[in-house]
Amino acid sequence: MIFKSFADSTRRDILKRVYKADLTITEIARPYDMSFAAIAKHVAVLEKGRLVCKQRRGKEQVISANPKTMTLAAAHLHGYARAWQQRYDKLESLLNTKGD
Repeated sequence: MIFKSFADSTRRDILKRVYKADLTITEIARPYDMSFAAIAKHVAVLEKGRLVCKQRRGKEQVISANPKTMTLAAAHLHGYARAWQQRYDKLESLLNTKGD
């Protein structure tokens, strides 16, 4: 679910903004040309992916980033990057030895 959350450009933008500062859903919705309900759905996807957390403060819900999940996702991607780099290095080595 983490990577599904990254699939949409609006969610990526929301996540970037929330990492800078905690925001209410109203504050998140302000720059977008979409309904409050649509923004709330995007936030729900981010919350389901555990990338953000919602807390009630008075009458408003405040959205904050969950950096632990981002760290887990980065570690996961780093493992893939390392595996692919090893494959590319092996391919390059093979190509260089074939040319001799």
